[in-house]
Amino acid sequence: MDFSLSPEHRMVQQTVREFAQKEIAPMVREYDRKHEPMPILERMAEQGLLGISIPVRYGGQGMDFISLGLACEELEAVDSTLRVVMSVHMGLCALTILHWGTEEQKQKYLIPLARGELVGAGAFTEPGHGSDFANIQMTARRHGDVYVLNGEKMWISLATKADVAIVTARTDPNADPPYRGLTSFIVDLNSPGIKRGDIHGKLGVRAGSTGWISFHNVEVPVENRLGEEGEGFKITMSAFDRGRYTVAAGAAGLIRAALEASVKYARERVTFGKPIGEHQLIKQKIAAMARDYEIARLLYLYTGWLMNQGKRFTRMASLAKWYNTEAAFRAAHEAIQVHGAYGYSDEYPVERYFRNARGAMIYEGSSEIHTLIQADYALGYRRDKPLRIEFPGYDPEFWLEEG
Repeated sequence: MDFSLSPEHRMVQQTVREFAQKEIAPMVREYDRKHEPMPILERMAEQGLLGISIPVRYGGQGMDFISLGLACEELEAVDSTLRVVMSVHMGLCALTILHWGTEEQKQKYLIPLARGELVGAGAFTEPGHGSDFANIQMTARRHGDVYVLNGEKMWISLATKADVAIVTARTDPNADPPYRGLTSFIVDLNSPGIKRGDIHGKLGVRAGSTGWISFHNVEVPVENRLGEEGEGFKITMSAFDRGRYTVAAGAAGLIRAALEASVKYARERVTFGKPIGEHQLIKQKIAAMARDYEIARLLYLYTGWLMNQGKRFTRMASLAKWYNTEAAFRAAHEAIQVHGAYGYSDEYPVERYFRNARGAMIYEGSSEIHTLIQADYALGYRRDKPLRIEFPGYDPEFWLEEG
């Protein structure tokens, strides 16, 4: 393995950094204060971000998965809202269609998703079922050439902004074990019978869209089914793997942002006749942030390398998401302490980092779930089985070839 960045990787890193810092950063505090989603989707599409790791033949940029991780790091270094878009549009939706979709589904949905003509989401969590995903209650009953969906989805990022979503529902209520009764679908969110709205009063990611979606007798064509009946659980778990990778990469960006803000403040703030950066306990906090950033970066780069090789990355995506999000919360917490009373106000961005980092320890699998996953791997209770459709990895000849 070579963890040095290629010229292409550095180009992605620099381009995304300039876009996020110059075009988006100036508006973040305003929208965070108003609790309103920032108008960023069109801008991100113009930059090619919504199709960064989709093959050129399907309308994307043809970049590898390390490029996707680098983009997520740079975006979350400005605000978590930007990375959330990548996690749900790319990680949960577009890459899932690339992995599991038929050629017809890729032509109909993946190409406009990659071009930013459609916005995608993943509708998985229910009001009573988050971590207990195998027991979701939303139903899909087949009637001839359509499935009829009924149920509720909650805490869905981009719920009111997305055009399509990957939705997993129960097609077999008697399946034993229950996860064998789940099936996934590509759903047009403008279909009759769908209602959706925003969730207000969130602690963090206030400049982003999070909401609910209600399905009442929503008809979905059979050709919109992803995979076979009963494969919904494994399809969703593979989507979570890629979503977790983007969350882990973004968390590294938040750690870096907290570190950079703390270093700047510690050099400027003077107490007891010297910059606070010369006080040992401030040094301790900054050293811990620097340590965690380097660890977080290596964890997500290694996960991205596994993805590029076409190797199973479930364990590493879980580990990177678990460690990096907890490290991001620690870094944001210590950054507030470094800034003192100023860190408690939104005059400085560290209080926003703190609020945003807290949510990442819950979504895409809570820290408790990842603790159990890692323990089961270590104890030998859990082993990865081959998927029916293995992800092909990154092959430049295929990814960059025009269709």
